[in-house]
Amino acid sequence: MMTKSTKDITLQGKQLSIEIMDSTLRDGEQTNGVSFLPHEKLMIARMLLRDVNVDRIEVASARVSEGEKNAVTMICNYARNAGMLDRVEVLGFVDGHLSIDWIKDCGGKVINLLAKGSLKHCIHQLHKSPKEHINDIKDVLAYAKEQGMIVNLYLEDWSSGMKDSPDYVFQMMDELNDSCIRRFLLPDTLGLLNPINTLEYLQQMTSRYPHSHFDFHAHNDYDMAVSNSLAAVMSGVKGLHVTVNGMGERCGNAPLASVQVILADQLHVKTNINENRLNEISRLVEGYSGISIAPNQPIVGENVFTQVAGVHADGDNKDNLYCNDLVPERFGRKRSYALGKNSGKANIAKNLEELGLELSPEQTRLVTKRITELGDKKELVTQDDLPYIVSDVLRHQVPENRVKLISYMVSTTYGLKPIASVKVEINGEEYESDDTGDGQFDAFVKALRKIYKKNMSRTFPILQNYAVGIPPGGRTDALVQTIITWEDNGRTLTTRAVDADQTEAAIKATIKMLNLYEEEQIDKNK
Repeated sequence: MMTKSTKDITLQGKQLSIEIMDSTLRDGEQTNGVSFLPHEKLMIARMLLRDVNVDRIEVASARVSEGEKNAVTMICNYARNAGMLDRVEVLGFVDGHLSIDWIKDCGGKVINLLAKGSLKHCIHQLHKSPKEHINDIKDVLAYAKEQGMIVNLYLEDWSSGMKDSPDYVFQMMDELNDSCIRRFLLPDTLGLLNPINTLEYLQQMTSRYPHSHFDFHAHNDYDMAVSNSLAAVMSGVKGLHVTVNGMGERCGNAPLASVQVILADQLHVKTNINENRLNEISRLVEGYSGISIAPNQPIVGENVFTQVAGVHADGDNKDNLYCNDLVPERFGRKRSYALGKNSGKANIAKNLEELGLELSPEQTRLVTKRITELGDKKELVTQDDLPYIVSDVLRHQVPENRVKLISYMVSTTYGLKPIASVKVEINGEEYESDDTGDGQFDAFVKALRKIYKKNMSRTFPILQNYAVGIPPGGRTDALVQTIITWEDNGRTLTTRAVDADQTEAAIKATIKMLNLYEEEQIDKNK
């Protein structure tokens, strides 16, 4: 059972502080398909150290490649000049002098030495007894001390070791606890822990070795990396390992942003992280890695500060009723209000206010109605699209719609001309017609033209130009804008409309034109 509360870990005379070690450039690079270039590693490392202010970064594995060596050298040079070299760590191996020499040649100062934390790994992978493995580790420690290197020790597969061979884990600790090792790094290598046994196993470590510095390194195979990190802090560990965007092998590691906010908000634990740069580092890593962030990824996902339901926007207007401590400004972001079929007047008003657009209540009602119609056809309408929707609704407004489209049907069949059937009301009279054309819109216009010519004995404006495109600043999956120019007795009429469907946008632009046309005819006869 979890025996510590948040009060237990925060009220010990001073606020508890936790070190954050980011392993994006080492463990995170083990994400399938990801390989950072040396200069990309430098840019990520610099932002993590200087801007995000993580306590430490793990940047590579020793002896991997010449490209990796170049990257580590660049990062170490930068860190040395900035006075941060002891915050840069490189994974090394129990291989005599090789890893130590490789890291030192790069200018590094800290090695995270990878040892075996389970009896199974020791026997079946190394084919050595625990004592032989411990002696090999001590040889590396002695050489590292001679070279002036700082050593942290990974106990690889530690979680399995605690589950299946705890005596082996304690033997390792008993033999190495009084050595020059600065930190013991305890990974859940296979991601098999849950918060209950995380707390249990780590409390055994912290109680048995109270003066040792323990880091916990979570993997996310059961989607518990963040929860297990919380449990680790409650057990008394002094450091946590994370990666930007939760990158890592298989299901990844504990995400930096999520761990930070749960420590700050749920446990009231102090870290040195600059939260307002979390979104920036997330986007940088997304760009370099090519791994897209899920829209609903906490803190950094595209949608996490977007209110969809209109009632939520209304509640935000009334004393932030739908806001928690994760306010977007805290992370250098801002709240948005989605536009779609669930949008209410409050959502629309919030977006209009942000754009500096002032509409009357009736105009707002019309815009809301239009967005709801669009939302029924598609998933997303963005704020970028809103000015064009407003223009579409309010442009060419007339006191009375003299031409009303009651119903229509357009169809196309392979090998046959498209067909349109139209029913309209013009100046209070209903008319029906149908026709074929070279396209769906052409068939629709010909059906209307037939009504004007045969039923009303009147001329119909001539189509001069027809342009279809995406509204500037809009999204390709949002709206189609149709602009149509007509000519009538030397006069030009231009109307436009936006819709998710190209043909419907053209039809709406045509009905707008006919309303203007009929108004002009009425004015001429007055």
